[in-house]
Parts: sequence; C-alpha cells; structure tokens
Amino acid sequence: MNPIRVFLVDDHAVVRRGMHAFLGMLNDIEVVDEAEDGQVALEKLSLRAERGDLPDVVLMDLLMPRLDGIGATRAIKQLYPDVEVVALTSFSEAERVHLALEAGASGYMLKDAEADQVGAAVRAAKLGQVHLDPAVARMLTRNLVAPQATSAVLTAREREVLILLADGHSNRDIANALVISERTARTHVSNVLMKLGLSSRTQAALWAVREGIVQGPSFSGR
Repeated sequence: MNPIRVFLVDDHAVVRRGMHAFLGMLNDIEVVDEAEDGQVALEKLSLRAERGDLPDVVLMDLLMPRLDGIGATRAIKQLYPDVEVVALTSFSEAERVHLALEAGASGYMLKDAEADQVGAAVRAAKLGQVHLDPAVARMLTRNLVAPQATSAVLTAREREVLILLADGHSNRDIANALVISERTARTHVSNVLMKLGLSSRTQAALWAVREGIVQGPSFSGR
C-alpha cells in the first residue's frame, strides 16, 4: 500500500522539523509538504489541487498568526472534503477541542503525544474515523453535559446505528453493515442525534461510552 501522505501546518519551524522526523520513523506515513500558518497552507493546497496532488491528512496546529487552525480546518473541509485534518496542539481546553471537531477535524492530538499515537490518529483519519488523544477523550467524557433523553427513546435499529457510529464507522460503513442505503443510514444518524439532544457524531460516541452502550470507540486512544 502507498504511504499516507501528510501535510504539516505549524508556525514554529522547530516543531515542523521535529514532527517531520517524528513521522519519518513510521513506514506507512510520508510527509509531503508543510506550511507556517493556515493561509500559506490554503495557498499550497490550492496549487496541489490543480496538480491533483492533494495530501491525505493535514496535521494542523491551532494557534497560528493570520489564519488559525480552526479557520484553516473549516476552509479545507469546505474546499477539499476528502482531505482529513487532525488538530495538533499543546492545549487541551474543552472549548478548543469542540471548535476543532465542529470545524471538521477528524482527530485531536496533543504535541507531547508519542509517535505511535500521532501515527494512529493519522491512520484513523485516513479511514474516516475519529481519534482523540486519550487525555482529551477523558476530558470530553467528563465534561459532556448529560442530555435528558436516554437510550430508551431509540428504536432497535437506531441503537444498532449508535453502536456502529460509536465504533468510528462512517455512514457508508453503517449502511453496508446493516444492508441499508447510505441515505437511510444518514437519516438514522440524524435521528439518533436529534433524539439524544446531541450536536455531533463525536458527542454521540462519547455519550454511548459513558452510558455503557459500548466499551470504547476508536477515538479513545486504545
């Protein structure tokens, strides 16, 4: 298999060099480009799109001048929906995590993570799964506001969908597993979120873990 192509975005050159060396230890990941802020990243991605040479995953710092990682992530997901973004930062505030995930990030890692953890986040993103730093996952689970609804409001099929969603499966994966159309799977996911009073797939997965419906999804850091 071809290596996963990664684009590094960080305003500190020393961090980019370190991350480049960090990922160089992993045989299935290749760093193909880098940028010092979100604006430069978008400019370089535009040129790469013209050549049909977009990366698979962008490792995105969140605090940068001109265009920060939140804004850059949102723009990337709008312009290049097939390019996944993993947020990489030294901060772990719940608000910043939520902002990154709401902007479209497929993962959130802290800069003190080990190489294998960063590699796991990149691989999960390439597969369309969510992967969070274990410390971040624990924090989100603790801080998640419990909705009034319980799993009793879900139909048997919606509960099946929730379990698959919590294990990091995409709508297409859910459709294949349950032998339904992708459109029907998308409708079931929307119904699950609405009935539980949640706003994202990540929140639903965390809720399912906390309620004991599943033991631990792919983003838990296992």
